Amino acid sequence: MTKYRTLVLATIGFNFSFLIWFSFAPFTGPMAEEFGLSLAEIGVLASAAIWLAPFGRILTGWLSDRWGAPTVFAIVLAYVGVFSMASAFAQSYTVFFVERLIVATAGITFVIGIQHVSEWFEEDELGLAEGIYAGIGNAGAAGGALILPRVFGTGWSGPLFSTNWRAAFFYTGIVSILLAVVYYTVGEAAKSDKKRQATKQTATLKDWIHTATRYGTVVLALAYVMSFGLELSMNGWLATYYREGFNTQNLVLASTFAATFSVAAGLLRPIGGYVSDLLARKEKNILPIFTGRYREQWTFVSLSFIAVAMVGMTLAGLSGQVLLAVGAGFVVGMGCAFAEGAIFAQVPAMFPDSSGAVAGVVGGVGTVGGIVYPLVYSAPFLPNLHTGYSVVAVSMVPIILLTAWVFQPRIAEKATSHGFLGADTEPGAVSADD
Repeated sequence: MTKYRTLVLATIGFNFSFLIWFSFAPFTGPMAEEFGLSLAEIGVLASAAIWLAPFGRILTGWLSDRWGAPTVFAIVLAYVGVFSMASAFAQSYTVFFVERLIVATAGITFVIGIQHVSEWFEEDELGLAEGIYAGIGNAGAAGGALILPRVFGTGWSGPLFSTNWRAAFFYTGIVSILLAVVYYTVGEAAKSDKKRQATKQTATLKDWIHTATRYGTVVLALAYVMSFGLELSMNGWLATYYREGFNTQNLVLASTFAATFSVAAGLLRPIGGYVSDLLARKEKNILPIFTGRYREQWTFVSLSFIAVAMVGMTLAGLSGQVLLAVGAGFVVGMGCAFAEGAIFAQVPAMFPDSSGAVAGVVGGVGTVGGIVYPLVYSAPFLPNLHTGYSVVAVSMVPIILLTAWVFQPRIAEKATSHGFLGADTEPGAVSADD
C-alpha cells in the first residue's frame, strides 16, 4: 500500500457508508405511507439515524488505534450490510426501526477512516488529505439522494421485491458486505511498524480519558456539533422539508433539491482542510485576535459563517421561493464543509499519536447535533417549518463563544496538555517526584 491507495480505499469505504447511512432519506414518503407515520414521526426517524453514533464513534476511534483501521472498518461494514438486508424484509415498524438503528451505525466509520489516513500522511498534508477523505465520503449522502430514487423508482418491480425502498436496502446491504471483504484484504494499518506501535501504545483507558478532556478535544467536539452534527440533521431532513415546506410532492425533485446541500457539504470539505494547511504553512494571520494560531483562526471564521448562514436559511424559506431556499441550503452546506475540514485538519495535527481516540470523541460528540436538530426543525410549537433554522443558529452562539476563549493564544498553546478534568500534564508523563 501507499498513502494514496490508502486514501482511495478509506474514501470509497466511507462514501458508501454515508450512502447506506442515509439511504432512508429519499424514501420517507413511501415508508410513511406504508407504516402510517406522521411528519413528527419522520423527524424522529431522521433523528434516530444518529442515536448510536456518539458512543459508536468514540469506541471505534479507540479500537482503530488499538487494533488497526482495516480490521475495525471491515467489521462495521459487514454487520451493517447484514442488517440493511434484514430491514428490507421487515413487516413490523418496530422491527424495521431497530434494524435501521443498527444500519445507521455505518456513520461510525468516519473516525476509522480519519485514523487510517492520519497513519499514512505527514502533518503538513493532513488537512487536505483528511478533507478529501471526509469530503468525498460525506458526498455519499448526495449520491444516495441522487442515485437511489432513480435506480429504485416508484414503479420498481424486480427480483425479490416490488417495493422500491425495500429493494434499495437489500442491494446496498450486499455491496456493504463485499466492501468489508475488500477493506480487510487490501488495507494496511499504518505506513510503518514504528508508527503503528506508537499509536497502539497510547490506546489505553488512562490516556483516552486524558486526551478526551483536554481543552482542544472538548472545543473541537462542540464545534463539530454545529458543523457535522448540522450536516447530519440536514441530510436526513431536507428532502422532507422541500417536499412539505413548499408542497413539492415529486420524490425525485425533492431529493435532488436536498442533494445540493450534501454536494456542498461534502465536495467542498477539502477546501476547508487545504486552507487550514495553507495558513499554518505560510504562518498567515487572517484574524489578528488569535495571532499565531493559524488553524484556529480559520476554524473560528468558518463556525461563525455557519450561524449566519442558518439565519439566511430561515429568511429564504419565509420568502416562499423554493429555489432561493435551495440556494441558501447550498450556502449552509458550504459553511459546514469549511468548518469540518478545518476541524479535522486540527485533530491529527494536535494529537498525532492518538488521532483515532480524539477523532472518536470529536466525531462522536459532533453527531449529537444530528440527533437534536431534526427535532427542532419538526417541532410542533414552531409557527412554520422555516423557523427552526434560526432557533438552531441561536443555540450555536455559546459554542462560538467557548471556541473564542480556547483559541486565545495563551490558552491554545496548552490546549493539548491542559483540560477540564484531571492533571494538566501530557498523557503518560511521570512527575519529578517519582
